Amino acid sequence: MNALHQGDRIVIRGRTVDSADRHGQIVEVKGANGEPPYLVRFDDGHESVVFPGGDFSVEKAAAT
Repeated sequence: MNALHQGDRIVIRGRTVDSADRHGQIVEVKGANGEPPYLVRFDDGHESVVFPGGDFSVEKAAAT
């Protein structure tokens, strides 16, 4: 996995048929060199520290 940055969006896939995917934006990278953990603000407003597993994907923020 490439290093993640503030502003990148992540999608955590639901683990069961009844579980919806969770979408959010990284608001803080807490690990060194873009490594986990990440503080993520999910689209429902909930914030959580996340150590992503194999059930997630990343949409990189546009370079400025």
